[in-house]
Amino acid sequence: MPPLYANSPDQLALDAIRSMSGLESMQAMLHGEIPHPPIAESLNFRLDLVERGRVVFRGAPEFGAMNPMGAVHGGWYGAILDSCLGCAVMSTLPKGSVYTTLEYKVNIIRAIALGAEVLAEARVSHSGRTTGIASGEIRGAQDGKLYATGSTTSMIFAPAAR
Repeated sequence: MPPLYANSPDQLALDAIRSMSGLESMQAMLHGEIPHPPIAESLNFRLDLVERGRVVFRGAPEFGAMNPMGAVHGGWYGAILDSCLGCAVMSTLPKGSVYTTLEYKVNIIRAIALGAEVLAEARVSHSGRTTGIASGEIRGAQDGKLYATGSTTSMIFAPAAR
């Protein structure tokens, strides 16, 4: 079996993820039974809650997420939202199906301070045969302040017929 992450041969294979429903695979990731994707570690965010159609990530931007002006780069907002939105869609998929982001949009409302802990929460409004739609937001973990909103359309791939 090919490794899930090419640079880490001890990681669980994609075939194993496809052997579970999307909700089961997201819950396995939450409980450390499946590895988190490397981008989550690189950008300092992690899965915090998983329910069918709802996912929450927790994170805090670090120095490496700064732009040339000394603020948190918009890509950090996009990465945590894209991850959260996509995983929410994944949590609705049947065994063997996977998704990829078709498009997403982020509206940044205010700057996140370096090191400030935030929660990114996404909820699915549609999960069909070929597409999933979710919306979400980033809020301060302590004060609930709204930092950004986002939405996605995901393309869903059903298991290949054998």
